Amino acid sequence: MSSFFRRLFLAATAATLLTAAGASAAAPEPVVEGNRIVDSLTSKKFVPHGVNFPGFEYACQRGFGDYGEDGTRPGEIGSTVAAMAAWKINTVRLPLNQDCWLGEDGMPAGGLTMSGYRQSVESFVEALNSVGIVAIVDLHWSGPDGVVADGLRPMPDDRSPTFWNSVANRFKDNPSIIFDLFNEPHSRWNPDDNKVFGLSWECWASGGCLAPSEADTAPQSGLAPRYQAAGMKNLTAVVRNTGATQPILLSGIDYANDLRGWLAYAPNDDQLIAGFHNYLVQRCRTVRCWDDEIAPLARQVPVLAAEFGQNDCGTPGHMNRFMDWADSQSIGYLAWAWWDLDDLGCSNFALVSDLDGTPLPPAGTALQSHLAGLPDELPDPPKLVSPGLAIKTAVFNGKNLRLEVVASPKATRAIKVSIRLIRNPRSNRPPRTRKRLIQRQLRLISGVAMLRTVIPAGLKPSLVTVSYPGDILLKPKTVNRKPSSVSRLTRYRSRG
Repeated sequence: MSSFFRRLFLAATAATLLTAAGASAAAPEPVVEGNRIVDSLTSKKFVPHGVNFPGFEYACQRGFGDYGEDGTRPGEIGSTVAAMAAWKINTVRLPLNQDCWLGEDGMPAGGLTMSGYRQSVESFVEALNSVGIVAIVDLHWSGPDGVVADGLRPMPDDRSPTFWNSVANRFKDNPSIIFDLFNEPHSRWNPDDNKVFGLSWECWASGGCLAPSEADTAPQSGLAPRYQAAGMKNLTAVVRNTGATQPILLSGIDYANDLRGWLAYAPNDDQLIAGFHNYLVQRCRTVRCWDDEIAPLARQVPVLAAEFGQNDCGTPGHMNRFMDWADSQSIGYLAWAWWDLDDLGCSNFALVSDLDGTPLPPAGTALQSHLAGLPDELPDPPKLVSPGLAIKTAVFNGKNLRLEVVASPKATRAIKVSIRLIRNPRSNRPPRTRKRLIQRQLRLISGVAMLRTVIPAGLKPSLVTVSYPGDILLKPKTVNRKPSSVSRLTRYRSRG
């Protein structure tokens, strides 16, 4: 069957299914409630699962003659979204180009128009919604005044507020959309490992820092004039001032892979989602890091992996590990990317071999299979319980401190021990060190950890503090205890 007829068949099949489903075909209307996203139509938990659909960020700038990639022309949109729906995709992220939307710096190229670009994006959003898919519109490529939006910059710029004012006004009446304010905030290094620009959480939140204007694909950065970054608080306010109430996705720093400062610096808004990007080349790519950094944040605000993927064309272990882990935490994920690349294929993250939805092994096959096996509603993550942390023994014999710490056998993390020291009045020798704190990490074995440590002469332990950082099953907990001395214990026992 030719690609053309396969598309016609898919479109007809999707239309039949949607007609039979009736009201259930309506696209979810996501809202944030606490640390969950909920479909306001059904009041059920909504976990985004889907893909990124690139093209609107680069086709209009590179003069391809179209506003987006293959699959976005009027005669193709229906079959493209039908193929996505057939994968059980419920969310698609659309990367946009700031210049093409605003009609700045000669964009869109190739005789295209600003109004045509906007209408093309809106038509694709409407088509996604018509098959029950939520759309995320994302500021992907941008550039300050006079700099063509031909790639990714470190932060939004002076024209980004205008972009979001326009986009939010265009879509504010569409409840099946999410706004992704900026793709991947990041610092910048040159090939010689010289750090050209360091993005702080303060600038991420409030803007004002001077960022390099070169795209991140440029061989050298920091040579052209810099631009003043716009912060997430300002862009959030711009969106809200239009009257738009939809959820807003805010991605972290380090190409959206670092969320450690997100909670402390995010704007004051009850409809925020923390954006996370997760690739094998990034720092936070392991289950341990997801447990340490992502799961704790997801217990307070919704987290969405707006991009993840694998391009080594081998066994998709990274993707499978992350999808399984994210499912256990009710965290959504959107794979990069739904595009058909004849030459590069899986080496450039392609998930399909044809826009009719034929999965491309290994990543595309893995994603399609995983989505097909997901239940209609993921169970909530298990509620955290106490780790049962306690200092069972803390005895000082004048030279050594002996500790015994107990916790739940389910505890998987190391505990931190801090021992505060003071002058020992029983010692005839003055302390030879100014150190007044001993810190150790202890590994729990079957819920027990032991420590015997030498206390410097002239000092004694006054307080022991033990902390468990928490994990995906157990809460964080800290306990304190004043150590007993051997002599005091002996006196107590003799009196008894």
